[in-house]
Amino acid sequence: MSKSDRGQREKMSGKEYETELKKLQVELCHLQEWVKSSGARIILVFEGRDAAGKGGIIKAITERVSPRVFRVVALPSPTEREKTQLFMQRYITHFPAAGEILILDRSWYNRAGVEYVMKFCTESEHRLFLLRCPQAEKWVVDSGIRLIKIWLEVGMDEQERRFKARISDPLRQWKLSPMDLESFQRWFAYSKARDMMLEATDREHAPWYILRSDDKKRARLNGIAQILSLIPYERIKRDKVKLPKRSFHKEYDDARTLDGRRFVPERF
Repeated sequence: MSKSDRGQREKMSGKEYETELKKLQVELCHLQEWVKSSGARIILVFEGRDAAGKGGIIKAITERVSPRVFRVVALPSPTEREKTQLFMQRYITHFPAAGEILILDRSWYNRAGVEYVMKFCTESEHRLFLLRCPQAEKWVVDSGIRLIKIWLEVGMDEQERRFKARISDPLRQWKLSPMDLESFQRWFAYSKARDMMLEATDREHAPWYILRSDDKKRARLNGIAQILSLIPYERIKRDKVKLPKRSFHKEYDDARTLDGRRFVPERF
């Protein structure tokens, strides 16, 4: 599909989006049961520029599933001690055990993006990362973990629109950091960093999937559908559940015993 064709697509209605999202979320629930049953270990890596939509797709994925199975990790800036560790070390402690899916809102690829562009690492450290990262990911995959890497690709105009929305909307202002403003100025530096990263780390054992994210709704649906297509999960048959009868042994007025306690005022 050409750039002009993408721009001409009709905006998806909220109703259509919710209908399609619900279908995918049902499948995510089936995936969850399969992961628990099979003991699978999965890592979902979401990367992209600031305001690319990483948080939105992660929220759509996790909205209807258990946080004990789908664990989201978004690490803060590294401490002074962590800066001296191996580039992947502070993430390894969060890696999934059997029956878990780890969702990384940014990852060790910070070294290829923000750290490189903002000069938080040296040229030598950046080159070494690009050389060693595929080897480290091969070790992860060979250990039995399914690694899925998604790059959210937002356009320059759409990123600017989202930044301006964050500036004026008090519900979004928390998303805007000084680092975001710095990154906004360096569009082509980030583009070059992205290209170098993809060239070095898009490997058969751990490929990158590029998700166009100018249209948030379609991006979330396409992203979830792609993830589901990459995992050979099966629907697990569950035993029928029947509620047992309540026991009225030692019945008493258990509402009256709350009289005089502190209740939350019913303001709504």
